[in-house]
Amino acid sequence: MHDLYGLPITCTDDATRQGIDDFVHGFISFQPKAANVLKAAKNDPGNGLANAYAAILYMLLEAPVAPKLAQPFLDNALAATGLTPREDAAVEAARLFVAGEIPKLIQLCEATVSAYPRDMVMLKLGQYHTFNAGDFPAMLRVAQKAQPEAADIAYAHGMLAFGFEECHLLDDAEAAARHALSIDDSEPWAHHALAHVYLTRGQVAEGTAFLESVAHHWSDLNSFMHTHNWWHLALFYISAGRTDDLLAAYDTHVWGLSKDYSQDQVGAVSLLARMEFAGVNVGDRWADVANHVAKRGADTTSPFLTLQYLYALGRTGRPEGEDLLKAIEARAEDESRHDCAVWRDVALWAAHGIAAHAAEDYEDCIRFLGKALPRLAEGGGSHAQRDLFEQIHLDALIRSGRTSQAQQVLEMRRTFDPDGVPLNAMLAEVYDRSGLPDQAAAARARIGASV
Repeated sequence: MHDLYGLPITCTDDATRQGIDDFVHGFISFQPKAANVLKAAKNDPGNGLANAYAAILYMLLEAPVAPKLAQPFLDNALAATGLTPREDAAVEAARLFVAGEIPKLIQLCEATVSAYPRDMVMLKLGQYHTFNAGDFPAMLRVAQKAQPEAADIAYAHGMLAFGFEECHLLDDAEAAARHALSIDDSEPWAHHALAHVYLTRGQVAEGTAFLESVAHHWSDLNSFMHTHNWWHLALFYISAGRTDDLLAAYDTHVWGLSKDYSQDQVGAVSLLARMEFAGVNVGDRWADVANHVAKRGADTTSPFLTLQYLYALGRTGRPEGEDLLKAIEARAEDESRHDCAVWRDVALWAAHGIAAHAAEDYEDCIRFLGKALPRLAEGGGSHAQRDLFEQIHLDALIRSGRTSQAQQVLEMRRTFDPDGVPLNAMLAEVYDRSGLPDQAAAARARIGASV
């Protein structure tokens, strides 16, 4: 048999083949049908590819329990015989993922895409892990290896677009994303790449109009892609001062779809924090998010995720925050893990900065978080997502009265958010404190011109 992109698979059962196809397409298109591979793998335990994909799916939960859930499927995959070399690579990818041997997994993904350019699972998996490691040139390189053989696959161009964008190659990113949409106008990762392009260029009105025009495509996607693209639209609402639309987007689309999922939680955390920094009253919305984050316990699956869990717990004064901070400290001392240096040299400083912010010790926040900011990309997340930590640091500068430093940061931020309502309000306040009334008046005039 062959999968939907024409790659040979060792399979004799139509239901198993359909489960494999559902995973391949669901994984790269962010559709819930990816989970159909679980039933296929359970019903066909001798199929190595289906069971490897099931193990990978469980690892994408991004939770401490994931390896335990993945292990039975991995055991089945490892016991399978007669697989093709590409399928063997998928089994090995699952094994490396479960074992936490991520550098080797990244190398395997890139080598597999080089040999089989239409293997969209290995391309997506390679981009996922290089993204989490902050290796953005590698994200682009693995996507380029799929071309030209995958030229007819919209999702391959969407992944290429995001690789370009994270390398700050915005014109190339836009061209790749629009090419993806010329093949399939519903491709959500291409929508996502263009959201980044508009954000980075400071094209708030254009980005808002574009995302609103394609938002109907997201309703049936998995919770991550639905909530995350709406999260991007909400960033534009913040800039434009559209508070009612912002709160409606949060309540209807950003929080509530899958409250136990890592990405949904950090999307809610970061958006609530951004809203408060922008002066928006979020009411009692923090409580529900923090309650769900607290259930994760001492989750140090990913620096990027963990730091946002810590912010939510600190913001709400939850005692679990102390336990999580201790877990971060322990993780930073675990030299057996491949990412020990990131936890020790980056995440640990950021965590203490976040804890200091929660304790209203803004000088320590500035000191600790300032050490981490230059290297935060190593812990994962896009530059748009990592901007949360820049905003925490900026808030500490303003609250501590460091107006000179705050002015420098705010004017640099105005290069990509020139008419932002919250940003110019902060600038007006900083200029007033600095004894520069003309500049304060100019900032206020920009607010009036944009609302």
